[in-house]
Amino acid sequence: MRLFKFLGIFLLGLCAIAIASENKLGIHEESRVTFREPVRIGSDVLPAGEYIVRHSMQGDEHIMAFERAGSSKEAVRVKCTLVPLAAKADKDEAVYEITSSKEKVLRELVFRGDTAKHVF
Repeated sequence: MRLFKFLGIFLLGLCAIAIASENKLGIHEESRVTFREPVRIGSDVLPAGEYIVRHSMQGDEHIMAFERAGSSKEAVRVKCTLVPLAAKADKDEAVYEITSSKEKVLRELVFRGDTAKHVF
């Protein structure tokens, strides 16, 4: 009986370590964002719509992949920089720059619950 108790505690500890290491960057690996009008991200323009956003690492580089919801085709991959926030974000937020030709360019993304923002 003690062996089972020890194994249970050991497995619980391993699970806690695994969960803690999954999000060591303080961000969700997958989120959703909706653009109400076309948006430039990096060198590409995404049409208005809902996107699944996946964060991944390629070596030391942070990469965001924007995939149109309901499609398996990857729309855009762009490098980003993670900037720590003072506290967990309480809401989703997107920061844009409007160019002289009235084009919206995505500069920052913050997802609710994250402790860092994505800067493009």
